[in-house]
Amino acid sequence: MNMYEKKGYLNTDFKFFHLIDTALREFNYHYHEFDKIIIFLSGNVNYMIEGKSYMLEPRDILLVNRNDIHKPKIDFSIPYERIVIYISPNFMEKYHTTSYDLATCFHRAKKEHSNVIRIHPAKRQKLLNLIDNLKKTLTETAFASDLSAKLLFLEFMIHLNRAILDHQIETISTTVYDKKIIEILQYINANLFETIHADNLSQKFFISKYHMMRKFKEETGYSIHQYITNKRLLCSRDLIQQDIPITKVCFDCGFKDYSTFSRAFKAIFKTTPREYKKSRQ
Repeated sequence: MNMYEKKGYLNTDFKFFHLIDTALREFNYHYHEFDKIIIFLSGNVNYMIEGKSYMLEPRDILLVNRNDIHKPKIDFSIPYERIVIYISPNFMEKYHTTSYDLATCFHRAKKEHSNVIRIHPAKRQKLLNLIDNLKKTLTETAFASDLSAKLLFLEFMIHLNRAILDHQIETISTTVYDKKIIEILQYINANLFETIHADNLSQKFFISKYHMMRKFKEETGYSIHQYITNKRLLCSRDLIQQDIPITKVCFDCGFKDYSTFSRAFKAIFKTTPREYKKSRQ
C-alpha cells in the first residue's frame, strides 16, 4: 500500500525556519503530526492541500492543520522563499481558555475549507515585523532570549487570530478545485469510520465510478482507498495517545479485524499499535 510520508519532527513548543530553495526538488504528498504556518515570500508555487490547489502570492499565509495531506508544486526557475513555523498541538492547547483559543485560525481553516489567507496590508505589516523580530531573537544568546522568542511568537499568533476574527483578510480568488471532489472529501471526513465504498460514493454523488476514481486521483494525488485508510490510521494514532484500548480503537476507526489494522499501522508509522502505545507511556 502506498502510504503518505510523515515529514519533519518537533520536540519543542514551536520551530522556526527561513528557507530558500533554488535547486530542483520533488515534494511528495505528506503530512505532519503538528500544525504548520507558511508565510510565502517569493517564487512560483502551487500549493495543494486536501484536494484544493492554491496559486500563492507574496505574503500569503498558509495554515496547514496536523494530519492534512499536502504538497507544493514549484517552478524552480524562480527561488522559492518562505518562513515555516511548526507548532506543537500540546503547546497550542495551553492557550485554549473560555476567553480565547490561539488555534482559532487553524479551526477556521478546517471549518471553511480554505487554507490560505491574505491579510490587509496594515495588519500584515505588524505580523511581518513580529516575524522579523522573532527570527532575530532566535539567533541571540542574550538573557532569557528563549522566553523573549516565545513571547514574540505568542504575540504573532494573537495578531494573526485578531486579523481573522476582525475580518481583516482578503478573499482568495485563485483557489482551484473540483467541486464534486471537494464534496466527496467532505463526506468521507464526516463519515470516516463508516463503511465507504467507491460504488456508494458514485451513486450518492451522481458520478461515474471510474470517472470519480480517476478525478479523485488526479485532483488529490491518491486513491480513495489510500485516502480513507491513511485518515483512519492518523485518527487511530491520536486515540491510542489518549490511552483508549487498542482493540476498541481498531474497530472504532472502521477496521474490520485487528491484524489488518496492525499491519497498516506499522506500514505508515513503522511500529505496531502496541509498541506505539508502550513508547508513549
